[in-house]
Amino acid sequence: MAENVIIRPVAPQDQEAIARLWQALTDYHVGLDARLPTAASGAADNYAARLLERRDDPYTRTFVAEVDGQVVGYILGAVIDLQADLFEYADSGFIADVFVDPTYRRKGIARRLFETMSAWFAEQGVQLVEWQVASSNLEAILFWEAVGGKPITVRMQQRLGGG
Repeated sequence: MAENVIIRPVAPQDQEAIARLWQALTDYHVGLDARLPTAASGAADNYAARLLERRDDPYTRTFVAEVDGQVVGYILGAVIDLQADLFEYADSGFIADVFVDPTYRRKGIARRLFETMSAWFAEQGVQLVEWQVASSNLEAILFWEAVGGKPITVRMQQRLGGG
């Protein structure tokens, strides 16, 4: 486990690192399965800017993992409303993204990011946390199972028009 890891809320100076990590995340996914979305030109910078714009959103949080002054991972989560008039758990947590630079993997960083996000969700009164994982991302599936995740749905797709 990396002991010199600092987990903290995202800050404006992290924009370039977030863009780099998000681009690496999307590239990694496409490398696993070409059916997963490819990032558009300039999307990484747009993503990082949007993420920072949401820093003051009371329903969204991003935490970064920093090692020796370098941001090496992040997690993005949001409180979502599952329509209290329809479902027992009105407010749930959704983890949109989590990524750790491959050089820093298997050091407990993703787990610490997840634990930090889970603690924030609990402070918000959330009782249920969900996320999606690419079916071809076996490393991530093993990680999510290790932190207590259980499969609940299968997401499927079909391209229309022969594409």
